[in-house]
Amino acid sequence: MTVNTDAVTRDWNGLTIPTPGTYLLDAAHKRVGFVARHMMVSKVRGEFTEATATITVAEDPLASSVSATIQAASLTTAQGDRDAHLCSPEFLDVETHPTLEYRSTGVKSQNGNEFVLSGELTIRGVTRPVDLAVEFEGVGRSPFGQDIFGFTASTEIDREDFGLTWNVALEGGGVLVGKKVKIEIEGEAIRQA
Repeated sequence: MTVNTDAVTRDWNGLTIPTPGTYLLDAAHKRVGFVARHMMVSKVRGEFTEATATITVAEDPLASSVSATIQAASLTTAQGDRDAHLCSPEFLDVETHPTLEYRSTGVKSQNGNEFVLSGELTIRGVTRPVDLAVEFEGVGRSPFGQDIFGFTASTEIDREDFGLTWNVALEGGGVLVGKKVKIEIEGEAIRQA
């Protein structure tokens, strides 16, 4: 492994990655989104607008870790009635469970800039193991002198595994809300002094 003279990046397995340190998710450059099936014929997209994450990049990149907190009430699908229903006790129950939490338990290198981040996701007080497929997007220094790196991550969960079981059977067969929810995350992380 070689480290560049400005100590912003280093080479690891042919990939330019950040040097070790603590990085925080940039609130201005992130999206924590989700996609769910509606009436078995279309998809509804939404996002959580308030989320924080601390990423600790280790000397051995595969020993790095992530902890993230999402404010459940920041959910938006751009449709007020649906948002209120998703925040209600029938779904996220944001009054009782104000946050969704993710804590990594391991990192595996897959291929090039692709990794698998294993961890535990907690929704409504229920914790389940969830692997994220992570793509490392690059590293650099912003015009403001901040060391940053970018990433995308995705996974699919079964919402019923987390106690989100509300549904309505459709007259022609199927259900109103699909069980599978795709999670899509994009972000930049900034090195802390």
